[in-house]
Amino acid sequence: MPSTTPLRRGLAAAAAVPLLIGALASCGYGSRAETADDKTSGTAAASGGKLSAPEVRIGYFPNLTHATALVGLQEGLIAKELGGTKIKPQAFNAGPSEIEALNGGSLDIGFIGPSPAINGYVKSKRQNLRIISGSASGGVKLVVNPDRIKTLDDLKGKRIATPQKGNTQDVAFLNWIAQKGWKVDPESGKGDVSVVRTDNKVTPDAFKQGSVDGAWVPEPTASKLVTDGAAVLLDETDLWPDKKFVITNVIVSQKFLKAHPDVVEAVLRGTVKTNEWINADPDRAMASANAALKAETGKELDAKVIAPAWKSILVTDDPLASTLKAQADHAVKAELIEQPDLAGIYDLTLLNKVLKEAGKPEVSDAGLGAQ
Repeated sequence: MPSTTPLRRGLAAAAAVPLLIGALASCGYGSRAETADDKTSGTAAASGGKLSAPEVRIGYFPNLTHATALVGLQEGLIAKELGGTKIKPQAFNAGPSEIEALNGGSLDIGFIGPSPAINGYVKSKRQNLRIISGSASGGVKLVVNPDRIKTLDDLKGKRIATPQKGNTQDVAFLNWIAQKGWKVDPESGKGDVSVVRTDNKVTPDAFKQGSVDGAWVPEPTASKLVTDGAAVLLDETDLWPDKKFVITNVIVSQKFLKAHPDVVEAVLRGTVKTNEWINADPDRAMASANAALKAETGKELDAKVIAPAWKSILVTDDPLASTLKAQADHAVKAELIEQPDLAGIYDLTLLNKVLKEAGKPEVSDAGLGAQ
């Protein structure tokens, strides 16, 4: 079975999802964390087997691009692999706060986007984290007001929202603009296109009020905008080789990895089995993810939002390392960061062990693995 798992099969279960729209945290970066208070908190597997740590602190976003975490925790699939080691889940609204928790020692493992992973690795002078697995690909779209924008060339002179300066979607949009031969100042966002940095929770209102003409955003924000009258003009998936690019990785504190490799391996067995579970029954997995969102945010996603959003995301064990390197190069070209030294950012040893034992192909670190 390939290590990349599509969420692209039947979505009949969407009709059964209560029609409640959830305003979710973005794939953007910069807010506080909250300790999850659901059935996964403090749980331990029934097997009671002992590993080297009594608990593992796992961070994630209440976001569909973190489907592996949402479903794996909701269904107890990760806890089952941990024996007597308890999970302490923490939900974050944004990448910087999760990186701060990881670098500060209050978090062991996290699900996070490529831009904050790169920034966190560089900020710690390559000493405090490793990417140990992929988690998701895709789920990012350019959606626009169809009355104002009918073609890609029509974006010139328009106001387009991204979640935050320098975040993964902001970098992608600036890179696309540069490829068009247009000019935008990366700091102010002013230029041939006005790049308006707007929190994903605010973007739908900004769109309805007409203060932005569109947005380059992750799911489910993109699908929420479509229900408000936007049209999908471009799926970022179409810009990448093989239509795959990393949107979420699994990262770990180097200190925790060194001290508790058995716990990290158990978590990875859980994420791999979670992706299998999602693949086996994507409708049930979608409902599970929505239940996890309700437990975290108090609201479920409207069926009209979650169905197309879920369909556009791929869960994957493969970190798609070459695309992370490309995203870093795009940020350098956009003059948002200096050329980062990413040597050693990956350690896929335990993941490849788990994949091999499961009869799956091993995955590549694109030459950026720890020595």
